[in-house]
Amino acid sequence: MRVIPALALGALVLPLSALAADPHSYAQPGQVRVTHLDLELAVDFPHKALEGQATLTLDWKNPKAPSLVLDTRDLKIAKVEGLDAAGRATALKFALAPRDKELGSKLTIQAPRHPAKVRIAYATVPAASGLQWLTPAQTADKKLPFMFSQSESIHARSWVPLQDSPAIRFTYSAHVTAPKDVRVVMSALNDARHPLDGDFRFDQPHPIPSYLLAIAAGDIAVKETGPRSAVYAEPSVAGKAAHEFEDTEKLIEATEKLYGPYAWGRYDILVLPPSFPYGGMENPNMTFATPTVLVGDKSLVSLVSHELAHSWSGNLVTAASWRDIWLNEGFTTYVQGRITEAVYGKVLADEEALLSARALQKSIGQMPANSQKLAPDPRGVGADDSLSDVAYDKGSWFLRTLEQRFGRETFDTWLKAYFHRHAFTSITTEQMLDDMKANLFDTHPGKMDWAQAKAWVYQSGIPADAPLPTSARFDAIDKERAAFLAGTLDASELDAKGWNTQEWMYFLDRLPDAPPLSKMRQLDAAWHLTGTPNAEIGMRWYSHAIAAGDKAVWEDAREHMTRIGRMYLTLPVYKAFAATPEGLAYAKAAYARAKDGYHPMTQGAIESILAKASSK
Repeated sequence: MRVIPALALGALVLPLSALAADPHSYAQPGQVRVTHLDLELAVDFPHKALEGQATLTLDWKNPKAPSLVLDTRDLKIAKVEGLDAAGRATALKFALAPRDKELGSKLTIQAPRHPAKVRIAYATVPAASGLQWLTPAQTADKKLPFMFSQSESIHARSWVPLQDSPAIRFTYSAHVTAPKDVRVVMSALNDARHPLDGDFRFDQPHPIPSYLLAIAAGDIAVKETGPRSAVYAEPSVAGKAAHEFEDTEKLIEATEKLYGPYAWGRYDILVLPPSFPYGGMENPNMTFATPTVLVGDKSLVSLVSHELAHSWSGNLVTAASWRDIWLNEGFTTYVQGRITEAVYGKVLADEEALLSARALQKSIGQMPANSQKLAPDPRGVGADDSLSDVAYDKGSWFLRTLEQRFGRETFDTWLKAYFHRHAFTSITTEQMLDDMKANLFDTHPGKMDWAQAKAWVYQSGIPADAPLPTSARFDAIDKERAAFLAGTLDASELDAKGWNTQEWMYFLDRLPDAPPLSKMRQLDAAWHLTGTPNAEIGMRWYSHAIAAGDKAVWEDAREHMTRIGRMYLTLPVYKAFAATPEGLAYAKAAYARAKDGYHPMTQGAIESILAKASSK
């Protein structure tokens, strides 16, 4: 692990007024703030529970504060104790409030004597929203059970009682016991050579927000991919994953050249079972990744570029609230493009930028006006809802606009310094804009009007003058698609043999929402898209084919959407089925059979789609 003192010096503290403003947390950091978490947990697969205790080190801000307020969701609290500076324990009274559907239950601990630490004995429930428990049959190798967490956005509170807000950062240590032969990993430094003896210890010396707290346990093998990187995965997946991610060290080095030293020591990747609900989760030191990127040709490793980029934009400099999450995702998507360009070339980076921009242009007008803003009014916007295409794609589009207006060298100088100035802190949109105005706009006047920058952040839609990259390959695909739909070019005559994944995605994305059935059958006969192992292509193909009325693809579409738990690749197929009464009935039956294999977040999202369609 490399220590970077210069970055550690950037650990500024948010004003208490900003810390207290998170509408998605019960915590009162203006009264008392958690600075360190020590976990003692046992992994209980038979009961699908984590059981043990969390000890919180406290910084009392208000000398008259009567209590400590924490976030929980469905935790079984057994006992709460206060620990003085000498470690002596005293029982504390506590109250668990009724459960709010989104926020969970406020835990209020009476602590008028302000103990140095509070220790909470507790256990999780099998349906904890931030954990998924898999039977051996639900894993790739069918040998051992598997458990993993997904704490973003506000699901850490379902497996640890804490101040669950991105504004509050803490260091942590953990001692986790598990059955022998099971490997446990966390969002901390992991030892690839740790014996599978059922006893694991972890340390995260850098202050992180709660949504980056992560744990997984199962039949996990390890393969090194570089001097500071390794792939963790089930044994049958590990070799394939190591090949797909063999460029990890190149990606780290490319990012360091752009934005300064990697601050976290190691960058490892855990490839999870297919039920993982996201493409990737940027947990410090240990990115959690979907197996759907393992297509054999590295065409989808931009996911690694994205999660690695979070080591600077998100993990190092963090959004202070979910309303500000574009500071994580928009900045990261921009940096992802720069990494992809540096390692794989400008053509691929431009194609990926165009894909996301075109998709956003198509979808943003269907969103409520407030949801179209980078910094929306947080009222009525759930924490999970904030992770939308606007945060990712409009945010990165804004930064590409700044790069074009100010020039790459000038913009890079500002961005690198921004990461350095705010390292290991959580900041608001307004704090970022203050930094940008003082250190970019004011020092390089005449490049862009400040009102234009604020319009990107605070107004709905996309500015009319938003620049787009060009792609000769995409231009050619546009012409071929138009000719194919017009009937002047047969499906077999498409120049698609050399198309990469992104080019197939672009061809399918810009088909009519409900294309002619005859055209879809021609396309399938020529290019055999039904049954594709590439989930990015499959999601697009099945959605369009179902909308066209092609019942011949239904069984393969069902296999796709029930095999894959990644919401981005599964929900569009459910939506396509739900558009007709017969399709809705088919989707409901498919979901009933597959439900137990989905993550709780995925279950909730699918059930919402089916309920909305049923109510029409």
